[in-house]
Amino acid sequence: MNEGNQMQLMTDTNEANRPPVDLLVISVRQPWAWLIINADKDIENRDWKDYNPGLKVRGRVLIHASKGMTKNEYFDARLFVNTEFHHEIEIPAFEDLQRGGIIGSVEIVDAVTKSNSPWFFGPKGLVLRNPQRLPFYRCNGQLGFFRI
Repeated sequence: MNEGNQMQLMTDTNEANRPPVDLLVISVRQPWAWLIINADKDIENRDWKDYNPGLKVRGRVLIHASKGMTKNEYFDARLFVNTEFHHEIEIPAFEDLQRGGIIGSVEIVDAVTKSNSPWFFGPKGLVLRNPQRLPFYRCNGQLGFFRI
């Protein structure tokens, strides 16, 4: 297969996995994005100002796994999860986490400044429910909410 055919195949495969384009997207660094979709992480922490319009978003949104993830970020997250959840959650290996695309969707039901959830670090938290895995769809992320 020549390079042009390989590129066409990659594009076709990606297009077949295209998620609903009418949904907003939020980019989350790994492994936190994986934890939202696969381990019932029910809070997404943000340091947004009170007037940030993202705090008013409600309903189903797509979860984009950011391209960036340092080994320190990965191991800090694993340490937190192992300490807080006593090794009950097995995060995939660093190199196995998908990055740079949509991995699922979740409902945002509230925005809070305090929570009893072990996932809450603050200062703001988007309350999440009903995660759903989706086939990986490669796309660029952005800050805040965006559309594909």
